[in-house]
Amino acid sequence: MKLFTKYMTRNDCYAAGRKITPKGIMVHSTATPGVTAADWFSRWNKSYKAGETNRQVCVHAFVDDKEVWQYLPWNHRGWHCGGSGNDTHIGVEICEPAGFSYSGGTMVGYDAKKQEGYFRKVWQNAVELCVMLCRKYGLDENDIICHSEGYRLGIASNHSDVMHWFPKHGENMDTFRAAVKRALEKDTNDSAEIGIGDLVEFKDSAGSYYPGSAAIPSWVKTDYYHRVTQTVSGGKPVVKGGKVCVLLGKKVRKSCGSEIAGINTWVDKDVLVKVDGNQTGGTYSIYSVAKGDSLWSIAQKLLGSGARYPEIMSLNGLSSTAIYPGQVLKIPK
Repeated sequence: MKLFTKYMTRNDCYAAGRKITPKGIMVHSTATPGVTAADWFSRWNKSYKAGETNRQVCVHAFVDDKEVWQYLPWNHRGWHCGGSGNDTHIGVEICEPAGFSYSGGTMVGYDAKKQEGYFRKVWQNAVELCVMLCRKYGLDENDIICHSEGYRLGIASNHSDVMHWFPKHGENMDTFRAAVKRALEKDTNDSAEIGIGDLVEFKDSAGSYYPGSAAIPSWVKTDYYHRVTQTVSGGKPVVKGGKVCVLLGKKVRKSCGSEIAGINTWVDKDVLVKVDGNQTGGTYSIYSVAKGDSLWSIAQKLLGSGARYPEIMSLNGLSSTAIYPGQVLKIPK
């Protein structure tokens, strides 16, 4: 999952600044064929109050077959379901592919066989996003619903998504929740797997570095990712407040990807979650170099052509092609 963040600061929902404690995730689909996740920024980053749009709507993220774009902070109250679910649920819109149209709420000319490849990719990205959010907020697959289920629960308006679409590919919300459950059980990003060099962030629920420690300043959680630089001391695990800790010796600014000296504090692994190697800045993403990477291979993987590696060099001010595991690189969009 490739995640980008670009808040819709012109949208009245963002400006309202209301916060929630997420209790669940509500999955929607856009009913707008062919509009990608990145395209929604220009469509919705507008003010109803200023007369720039005739809609009062904003969701936390859009997902397509290639990437995820986050447009609201996860703990910001969205305007996505037309009911009290806005007070409790993170809203995620799954983008629908091009090649068909709508008549009322019915897909017209939708070729499920032709669209299967797109569907599987966007399905997987949606699953991975839900897994990340579940870990961040202490949720599980049972806390995930779609818009139509929200309507039946009395917390959302009367929409059919996503059950007008998923069954065309032999899926439904039960199978989606099962996929999330399987991914959670794999536990690939669990705190037990956190090691030296990993990029992590604090869970939203984290209040202190470890039991009995000082409170975590808000900027530590909201402004930075953190790099684990040490996991033992004197050859033994470091235990504080009864919790096994790791040392966060470097921090990476979320807004631009720059890596600087860290908070140098031992932190309970249970209040941390590993983040994906591809994170976002305002006009570029950042990538954490893995063992065996070269600038050519990174450009091939992320930009579609190895020959574009000079763009990465230029953006990062590199004078040679030498890179090292754990190095944070800015990747042009």
